[in-house]
Amino acid sequence: MGWRSGRRPPYKLFSLLLMYPDEELLAARPAIEDAIRQLPRSAERRALDSFYAYFGTTPATALQQRYVETFDFQKHSSLYLSFYTDGDTRSRGMTLLRLKRLYAAAGLELEGRELPDHLPVMLEFAERAPAGVGARLLGEHRRGLELLRLHLAELESPYRHLLEGICAGLPGLAAPDLEAVRRLLREGPPVEPVGLQPFAPPEVMPVTELRR
Repeated sequence: MGWRSGRRPPYKLFSLLLMYPDEELLAARPAIEDAIRQLPRSAERRALDSFYAYFGTTPATALQQRYVETFDFQKHSSLYLSFYTDGDTRSRGMTLLRLKRLYAAAGLELEGRELPDHLPVMLEFAERAPAGVGARLLGEHRRGLELLRLHLAELESPYRHLLEGICAGLPGLAAPDLEAVRRLLREGPPVEPVGLQPFAPPEVMPVTELRR
């Protein structure tokens, strides 16, 4: 569970803190706090400090319960970013396949249950990719990130700080993009009846069941 700091945004720290707080992650809290303290002053550092004030002091069971309630049970706070723009449609399957191929080209092999549009996975790629490549990929999903940020702020969730930190390093949204985000908040993601066929090609489907 190593990470490094540098001039690029601390994508690895954001990725770790957006993962389910299992025993391994909770055991790493002192090391994560130390890594945050070593960061230079920035909007990202302020966001991480704000989140760690919650993460570093809350009991494990409460952290785990809140994580599940926040990200597993609410459609507007899903960490699977292409869901916001593509919904459960065939176009999402192509998005997932493109992401998987992009990661493979960078040497990032997906393991376990997560799909390639899972935000912590995208942030892990941004950490490993050449400078600027990760930010461009996150920028392609800027609408989904903004919707997630707004919903977490509405919930007054501590996780809003992480989304604020991620978005701080990305371009702002133009008026048409903001309108698209508002429309997604009102109407939800697109839906396409696809019978019993999976919305993603078999090569990008998870190999194990989701948590819960």
